[in-house]
Amino acid sequence: MNYNLNELNQQREKQSTYKALKRLLQLISNERKNLWLALIAILLNSGLLLLGPLLIGHTIDTYIRTKQFHGVLVFGAILLAMYMVAMVTGYLQTKLMGSIGQRMLYTLRNAIFNKLQELPVSFFNQNKAGDLISRVNNDTDKLNQFFSQSLMQFIGSIVTMIGAGFFLLSINFELGAAALSPAVVIVLFTVALSPWIKAKNAKNLRSVGGMSAEIQESLNNFKVIIAFNRRDYFRKRFNEANLQNYKTAIGAGLANNIFVPVYGLLSSAAQLIVLLFGIYLISIGNFSIGLLVSYISYCTNFYNPLRQLAALWTSFQVAMAGWDRISQILLLENNLAQVPADKAVTSDALLEFKNVHFAYDDSKEILHNINLKFEKGKTYALIGPTGGGKTTTASLISRLYDATKGTVLLNGKDIRSFTAEERTQKIGFILQEPFLFTGTVKDNILYGNSKYREVSDEQLKKIIQDANLDALLAIFDEGLNTQITSGADSISLGQKQLIAFMRAVLRNPELLILDEATANIDTITEQLLGSILSKVSKETTLVIIAHRLNTIENADEIYFVNEGEVQKAGTLNEALDLLLKGKRVS
Repeated sequence: MNYNLNELNQQREKQSTYKALKRLLQLISNERKNLWLALIAILLNSGLLLLGPLLIGHTIDTYIRTKQFHGVLVFGAILLAMYMVAMVTGYLQTKLMGSIGQRMLYTLRNAIFNKLQELPVSFFNQNKAGDLISRVNNDTDKLNQFFSQSLMQFIGSIVTMIGAGFFLLSINFELGAAALSPAVVIVLFTVALSPWIKAKNAKNLRSVGGMSAEIQESLNNFKVIIAFNRRDYFRKRFNEANLQNYKTAIGAGLANNIFVPVYGLLSSAAQLIVLLFGIYLISIGNFSIGLLVSYISYCTNFYNPLRQLAALWTSFQVAMAGWDRISQILLLENNLAQVPADKAVTSDALLEFKNVHFAYDDSKEILHNINLKFEKGKTYALIGPTGGGKTTTASLISRLYDATKGTVLLNGKDIRSFTAEERTQKIGFILQEPFLFTGTVKDNILYGNSKYREVSDEQLKKIIQDANLDALLAIFDEGLNTQITSGADSISLGQKQLIAFMRAVLRNPELLILDEATANIDTITEQLLGSILSKVSKETTLVIIAHRLNTIENADEIYFVNEGEVQKAGTLNEALDLLLKGKRVS
């Protein structure tokens, strides 16, 4: 299955802004009450502000021209009270939407991270970690900024415009139509340019993700960069990514600001039309000075929000571009879904491959028609030249991937019919380069092992001793409390493998896979591990992937894996001959 987000972005149909916004609002459906309160606050705020010019015009014509200053004071007090209430409603809407925006950011980041946890290994093979980090952090923040700072202002501007337009047309239809004519040009201009602006911002967000990916790759491999003195190479790559981001940022900035001068020009044109036409109407006795003052105010209330919308609309387009990138992840489905158990497919072996084929993508097939049987309690070895398919076979056993064709059976059932929890309890996997989490040795040993989650340190030490692992724990100066950082050099790679070894053995799995698990361990410790493995449960099946033949000399059966084919190797000497021939061939 194709999980490449950049390719999926090019392939998928462009969804309408309405549909995208509708799907986004579904994420905050539990905020309906607060959204309604915020909407009521903005309607009150806009309504009170729109009443102001009408009252001002009435005051001018009725009281100021006739010098009735008592009426001026009364209406002045009314206007003051109205604007005070408008200030309170404005504060309430800002507070409510700020809270909604932060909760939405929290919910959205959780949703993305949880989705990432559900996706298979192939997804992470096809996408750069830096780009995913940018989607989780940067793109969600663009949405938060729009919801927290712009959405209610966006709605308020639209409400104010509609109200001002209504007053303009109701006071004098001809003058109102003339005043609103530049708005038609603005609408057409906005509709025409919005897709272009959104595309520019989407391109900029992709370049930000690409730059994050370069930074992440450089920092993760900094020791190698220093060792090979290739700072120049990575500096060049980062400079290219940074330059690309600079160019797309300039393009997005120009696109985002194109509305402001155009909106300003047309707004000024509208006010000029109102002033000239209004003076003409006054001269022929069809209009009053107070109404003209009100009219100019309403014209300002119509076009000033348009100027704000110029900035808000670009903020909306940035948010929608970020949402497109986020929704790409949220719409993905795991292709390793659980399937119903097929009673017709059975096996008496612990694990069996039946006519298994596998390819990582649609191009080259890695494994061809593999048939294997692993019995309970036996030790099996997979040997072969590099790239022959050993680790791929082990990945299918642990269901990091599914077979392209054929069936993998575990305990006589399709391995796909087991839940993830059931499968991981039955299968242990020790990688050549194990990943540890920041924390203590204890945290890492018990990771994913609910059985011992609540035990004390003393109880855990006793459990480790009963599992014959106490000699391995003694290698660490502070025992269970030894601090570990995932990316630092607080412990060696060999020590990391020992922790992964203890983690796997303590789970007491039915099947334990060791993928070059002793590659970075000294000979004495390797012998100690061999002694520990010989004492694991007699029901545990061991699958050992190794290049060093001394690690497989006690295997019950040896399989030779090369060029996607698996065959029994027979004795250790026969396995050595096959390995030498395979290396010469490859």
